[in-house]
Amino acid sequence: MKKVGNNPHVFNSISELHKELALTKPKHPLISVINFEEIKCFDNDSLSRVSYEFYCIALKKNFEGKMKYGQQYYDFDEGVMTFFSPMQVVTTEIVEGLKLKGYWLVVHPTFLVGYSLMKSIKDYGFFSYSVNEALHLSEQEEEIIENIFKNIEREYQSNIDQFSQSVIIAQIELLLQYCNRFYNRQFITRKIYNDEILIRLENILSSYFNDEKEIGTKTPSVKYVSEQLNLSANYLSDMLRSITGQTTQQHIHNKLIEKAKELLTSTNLTISEIAFQLGFVHPQSFNKLFKKKTDVTPMEFRKSFN
Repeated sequence: MKKVGNNPHVFNSISELHKELALTKPKHPLISVINFEEIKCFDNDSLSRVSYEFYCIALKKNFEGKMKYGQQYYDFDEGVMTFFSPMQVVTTEIVEGLKLKGYWLVVHPTFLVGYSLMKSIKDYGFFSYSVNEALHLSEQEEEIIENIFKNIEREYQSNIDQFSQSVIIAQIELLLQYCNRFYNRQFITRKIYNDEILIRLENILSSYFNDEKEIGTKTPSVKYVSEQLNLSANYLSDMLRSITGQTTQQHIHNKLIEKAKELLTSTNLTISEIAFQLGFVHPQSFNKLFKKKTDVTPMEFRKSFN
C-alpha cells in the first residue's frame, strides 16, 4: 500500500487489502467477499483516505455508531450499498465504537478479462455516484443482494474448475442488474425529493439564461448544473432519465431552446447574434440543435411570428 504526502493510500491488490484489514489471506487473488464483522480496525486513521485498483461493491447494515463521508454523516439501520470504480478516491471519517455488518465485494479488473462484463461494467453509472447517493435497500432487496454475495463467496471457495470464473462473472452481472433495478425503484419512490431537484434544476437554468454575466459566454454544462445541485453528473442524469425520460443535457437543451424562442420573437438580433449570446461558437451548431428540437430552423420559426 502506497502513501505519498496527503495522497490517499492506494491498495494495489486484494491481498494488500486483506493484510491491512488483518484478515486471512484471500482464497482468490482477484476476487474476495469480505464480511464487515470480521474487520477489527475501523478506527485506523490510515484508512480514512484510500483508493483501490479494483472494483468495490459494499452492502452495509445494522451498526452502532456513525460513518462520515465528505461533510455528511450516514447511518445504516437499513441496507445501504455503495459502489467504487478503480482508482476512485474515498474519504471516510469513522467514529469510535463503530460496529458494522454486511459484505464487501472486491473484484480486480483482471478477473473480467475475456468477458463482456469487462466493457459493460463501465455502463453502470452508479460506479460514478457520490457516496451520499447510495442505494437504500428494502429488507427483501437486501436479502437478494446478500444471497448473491454468498453465492460468489461459495463459488470461489469451492474447488476451482473450468466453469468457476464464468459462474462468478454471471453472479456479478446478476448483482449489477438487480442494483440497476433497485436504483430505478429508488428514483421513483423518492418522488418528493426528486420533484425538489427538478424545481431547483429549472431555477438554475432559468437564472443562468437570464444572467447577462453568464449568457453569452458558454452554454451551461452538465458538470456545472450537477455541481450547483450538489449531485454527481451521472446520478443526476440517471435520475432525470428515470422520472422524465430525458438526461441532464436534454433538459439544458430544452431550456436553451426556450430562451432562443424568446429572443427570436422579442428582439431584432440576428440568428448569429442569438447563437453567440446563447454560448455557441458556431451559429451552424445552434441552427442544427434548434431544428432538431423544433423541426424548423430559427429563421423559419421567426418568420412564423411575422
